[in-house]
Amino acid sequence: MSSARQLLRRKPISELLVEGGSPYALKRALGAGDLIMLGIGAVIGAGIFGAIGTAAAGQYDAAGHLVRSGAGPALVLSFLLLGVACALAGLCYAELAAMIPQAGSAYAYTYATLGELVAWIIGWDLILEYAVGNVAVAISWGDYFTSLLGSFHVHLPAWLVTGYRTALLSPDAGVHGLLQTAPHVLGVPILVNLPAFVIVALITWLLMLGVRESATANNIMVTIKLLVLGLFIVAGLTHLSAANYHPFAPNGFRGVHQGAAIVFFAYIGFDAISTAAEETKNPQRNLPIGILGGLAICTVIYMIVGAVLTGMVPYSELGVADPLAKALNSAGFTTVGWIVALGAIVSMSAVLLVFQYGQPRIFFAMGRDGLLPPWAARVHQRTRVPYITTLITGIFVGLWSLIGDAGETYNLTNIGTLFAFVLVCVGVLVLRHTDRDRPRPFRVPLVWVVSLTGAALCVFVMVGLPGETWWRFAIWLAIGLALYVFYGFRHSRLHAPTGLRQ
Repeated sequence: MSSARQLLRRKPISELLVEGGSPYALKRALGAGDLIMLGIGAVIGAGIFGAIGTAAAGQYDAAGHLVRSGAGPALVLSFLLLGVACALAGLCYAELAAMIPQAGSAYAYTYATLGELVAWIIGWDLILEYAVGNVAVAISWGDYFTSLLGSFHVHLPAWLVTGYRTALLSPDAGVHGLLQTAPHVLGVPILVNLPAFVIVALITWLLMLGVRESATANNIMVTIKLLVLGLFIVAGLTHLSAANYHPFAPNGFRGVHQGAAIVFFAYIGFDAISTAAEETKNPQRNLPIGILGGLAICTVIYMIVGAVLTGMVPYSELGVADPLAKALNSAGFTTVGWIVALGAIVSMSAVLLVFQYGQPRIFFAMGRDGLLPPWAARVHQRTRVPYITTLITGIFVGLWSLIGDAGETYNLTNIGTLFAFVLVCVGVLVLRHTDRDRPRPFRVPLVWVVSLTGAALCVFVMVGLPGETWWRFAIWLAIGLALYVFYGFRHSRLHAPTGLRQ
């Protein structure tokens, strides 16, 4: 077989299904309710407690120049645009997940539809969605935790709660000045975000216990976050001002579009549900329910919270790290603001849990296919958790969050996820052509309209991201292709003789 044909060779779905019963298989322990809660756990987090304010007010650079326009009160339309785009992609995910209930998410789907090279690209790309995205969430968690300690008059040294990159890039003179005032070792300033590192370590430990234990912890945290958001909505409805809704769309559709690009980070979590396919009971039924049900609930929550938030205070004042708490404090709900801050910490803990859950399973699927070293596919005999990749992901995210900056990672996460959504939408059409007769427990209605519109809307949201993000994305993909050429292509089990495959 020529090298070109090997690059485009697809992995038969029959092989993907057999792997679910192999010694490398994971433990099926999750129901439809667990999947919906995983979706809410991943989607309702840093976006609704943080990025929602920037999406309304706009994004500015260190010099105070407008980088992207905000949506203003039309933020609800930004969420609706994202909800439609993600719903179309979600339908495509549901069809493929029900057909291929295997760990790996979009990576596994593209392997079966678009070939190995594209599968490698999407697997490498998903690292941006999970591991890199979790760095931003961990840093935001650390910021909220530090603020909460401050409300109790507990103040950690600034050099223990500020990452080096955050201090380096901050427009705030006081934060930037930490480069000189922090303790130095061999001339290097010691600037670390210790809370961010600690929460990643705790989440990694929890995930090592097993999928059932992780899902139970997530269900508890999701219940808390929904109660907190319900409290915000009830309190906010008593302090709405019609004047704050005028003008409704101060920057027109451009603001709605760019606001959607900013807050898209909030929506990426529903993809994590599909990474649980191999650990789901009756996946043909439960995966579509989990993906579409979780997405629908989250979209409604975002639209309601966005409408209440922009009605409480002028949208121009929402460009802060904790917009919900600011709105409550402005309305005189100081105690409720403190509760919401606590809820944000719990909420982002759930996001960390779900994303840290998803990333090792991408590595696990790639290792099982030979595209990564064999140790990536090892599972613990008792817990059936891919423990090596779980530990490596925890170390990677923990160390990066210790010194990194959240703002640098958001846009990379968005473009990586949107790219994955586009390929999943296209993959559904390809598989309808290449494997027409295979049973489909869930079928996308009006497949041509849904898949092509979903792909087009995701590309449209990608266009709203800054040019710098596109360059960084291109560099990231170039690094991934180099790794594939030097390792993945040579060791792929799809190219090995049948008797040599594990």
